[in-house]
Amino acid sequence: MAAIAQTPSPARPAGAAPTCRKVQPGVEFTGKQDLPYKPGVSAETVGSQHLHMQMVTIPPGGRAKAHKHESHETAIYVLSGQSAMWYGPNLEHHMDVGAGEYCYIPADVPHLPYNTSDTEPCVAIIARTDPNEQESVVLMPELDDKLR
Repeated sequence: MAAIAQTPSPARPAGAAPTCRKVQPGVEFTGKQDLPYKPGVSAETVGSQHLHMQMVTIPPGGRAKAHKHESHETAIYVLSGQSAMWYGPNLEHHMDVGAGEYCYIPADVPHLPYNTSDTEPCVAIIARTDPNEQESVVLMPELDDKLR
């Protein structure tokens, strides 16, 4: 997968009024969590100041790296497929999340999502209170080792 595409900054010129924007999904990139993302609304694409939205596809049998989002909440809506997630300080909690369901992750909560299917991808829309797509991602390799 390609690295995140750097597009010209869409930030408003000083003194310009905010305006509505339509965004086409951007070039797919691999995030720090080791999953493929398609950028949507963010500081990088529209000059957003307080949120971002993007699409993630967890491939069949795929999983993210254990991580948390420092100081930022996350909301996820699963469009298709089936996923599950280990979460908590030691990844001691577990939940299944499937198509048509939402998932909320508080700020600073370690989590590790994965696709429970070996044949179908899981596609979800992610919204986070961080306007930058990868800024608040903190990898937690010490937790990855717990689930290997």
